[in-house]
Amino acid sequence: MLDTGCLRLVWITEEESMRMLRRLVDGLLGVSLAMWCLGGVLSIGSYAQEKKPLEFDLPKPQFIGTPKEVPPGTRVEPPSGQKPPVLMVPKDTVLISQFKPVNSSDEEPIIGELDLVTDGDKEAQDGCYVELGPMLQWVQIDLEQTAEIHAIVVWHYHSEARVYHDVVVQLADDPDFITNVRTVFNNDHDNSSGLGVGDDYEYFETNQGKVIDAQGFKARYVRLYSNGNTSNEQNHYTEVEVYGIPVE
Repeated sequence: MLDTGCLRLVWITEEESMRMLRRLVDGLLGVSLAMWCLGGVLSIGSYAQEKKPLEFDLPKPQFIGTPKEVPPGTRVEPPSGQKPPVLMVPKDTVLISQFKPVNSSDEEPIIGELDLVTDGDKEAQDGCYVELGPMLQWVQIDLEQTAEIHAIVVWHYHSEARVYHDVVVQLADDPDFITNVRTVFNNDHDNSSGLGVGDDYEYFETNQGKVIDAQGFKARYVRLYSNGNTSNEQNHYTEVEVYGIPVE
């Protein structure tokens, strides 16, 4: 150290200067890394918040309320007296199933045509639904491209408060449902469908439809099973709507 009265000079070795430089660089890197991580967290948080309520048009109701007595042999969800919770979906989610091709395990429906399943008409009147034969049957929608599927809404037959059995909804990458099959809803509590035991409740048909959270799985094909109902042995579909984001 050299003291000149007004100016004090401090002599340091080259080794000391390198240590000081490294500490300075490390400090700057630490600040940069912290800012980068914070920015990533904020970006992820912002993306996660970019959601909207799932909205769709409802058909006219044909009755008010639901029966107080649960039909024998069913496992219906106990009524809560409240509206079902709104499903939140990514903001870019749109209807991707309208007018898409439909096929079925019943190639010759008893009533109606299979294209009624995705024609956009949900009303509970003659000419708006397809009726399939008894026992386990399914309808399948080809979205014609892979999509990130966030919600499926189904109306079987809501002219009366009936309950459909063994309702199972699956997604797959191929039309034969061999590759990457995922089940997003299953209320078959005794595996009578052979598709596995499900934990979901059976439910009364209403004009509200049944909203199913598809969890954002990527798939091209959607298949819906049922096995008769509490009014008769037939299977019906008025409309099925699939909401998602097409994958380019």
